[in-house]
Amino acid sequence: MPALEIPDSTDPAGRLAAVVALRRLADRLEDVAVEEAMRTGWSWPQVAEALGITRQAVHKKHAKRLIAAGVTLRRR
Repeated sequence: MPALEIPDSTDPAGRLAAVVALRRLADRLEDVAVEEAMRTGWSWPQVAEALGITRQAVHKKHAKRLIAAGVTLRRR
């Protein structure tokens, strides 16, 4: 992963690009962490609580990807 550079404060385009890059990184980190948690037997409510979102939100965001990756999902 490349080193993070803070753009010049006078360059709004650079700062906005940094925001986009951070969001993408955060999404990738979340994907990996959720998959690891589910592979080790965590439930949807446990993952949701750890992320500070609802069970429905975490399920909607990650279920299809996890199923495609062959992760066995718990019901509760």
